[in-house]
Amino acid sequence: MDFASLLGIISGLALIVSAILIGGNADVFVNVPGMMIVFGGTTAATLLTVQFKDVLNAFKGAFIVFTSDKTNPQEMIDTMLELSRVSHRHGLLKLSEVQSDSHVLQRACDLLAEAASEQVIRNTLQNEIDSLISRHHAVQDVFRKMGAFAPAFGMLGTLIGLIQMLSQLDNPNAIGPAMAVALLTTFYGSMLSTMVFVPIAGKLKARTLSEVTNLEIIREGCISILTNDHYMHVYEQLSSYIPEAQRKQIAIGKPG
Repeated sequence: MDFASLLGIISGLALIVSAILIGGNADVFVNVPGMMIVFGGTTAATLLTVQFKDVLNAFKGAFIVFTSDKTNPQEMIDTMLELSRVSHRHGLLKLSEVQSDSHVLQRACDLLAEAASEQVIRNTLQNEIDSLISRHHAVQDVFRKMGAFAPAFGMLGTLIGLIQMLSQLDNPNAIGPAMAVALLTTFYGSMLSTMVFVPIAGKLKARTLSEVTNLEIIREGCISILTNDHYMHVYEQLSSYIPEAQRKQIAIGKPG
């Protein structure tokens, strides 16, 4: 699991729960009707806005992101440099034997082995990048919408509670507890938005940027291999995609 995500979830929940326990009785923060309004309303509004399969894909994508390691652009650069060495020593046809977990890299190697033109390779890989961005944007949009709906339904639950409270003004002893229950739905909505939905959307966006960087490295690496660029030229071009402090230095005398 991504360490930053795990740390954020644990620390955030621990701080909120600690504040509740320090402040007094935790039972007052449990209100089933309020949960029904916020959880049910957020779910219903989301399903009305997007297709059911998109919601399922969003949660599947979030699970994959939070349980898998982040892709490392430096590793992809190393892979492209190795492919450059292979092509220089054995020719482009040798790249057809490359096996990779990345279907985009596999497809790129097949195009190189088939001696596809630079424009075909560039267009094909750019389409892959655009398609990935579009799919990931749809997933992020589900959580962004849920992050917007949750506080709104929290406020709706508060209004319902206030109406019920005002209907009991003839009983002053019931006003305080009723007000507390009314505010709980706002608490539920705000917590869901700020602790769950919005952070997940942000994490998904960060992962998208990382994956796009990897695909761009594949695209530019393949173009460099196709044009038979020198090993060091490939390295200098691809290393520009990552911060200088994270670049792995290589010897100038590498074969190529």
